[in-house]
Amino acid sequence: MRLLVRILLNGIAIVVAAYFIPGVLLAGPGTALIAGLILGLVNVLVRPVLLVLTFPLTLVTLGLFIFVVNALCLGLTAALVPGLEIAGFWSMLFGALVVSVVSWILNGLVLDPIDRKDASRPEWRG
Repeated sequence: MRLLVRILLNGIAIVVAAYFIPGVLLAGPGTALIAGLILGLVNVLVRPVLLVLTFPLTLVTLGLFIFVVNALCLGLTAALVPGLEIAGFWSMLFGALVVSVVSWILNGLVLDPIDRKDASRPEWRG
């Protein structure tokens, strides 16, 4: 259930980015859900490899290069999902920033209360 919620929240974040960033074009809500799924897979499979490979550059830039890594992940998602178009690097960068912030806020509003509710219920250990 949490996986489906995360995919939906990623899709909503991509819709918000397409609304606010002029260079991010989205064909429709179905495309947003597929892009949310692919973005989740890219973040799980590709992003850790990119973070390890770019660690020295991230260290030199005091962590700012992580924004570029996020932009590359969003660009890879756009390359894999038909109907999601990103005009250029700056659209990718600002789109990734919007997707990250919106996803962070939505995860905090939706998933954290679920986690807190589960954590407040004591487990029975017999």
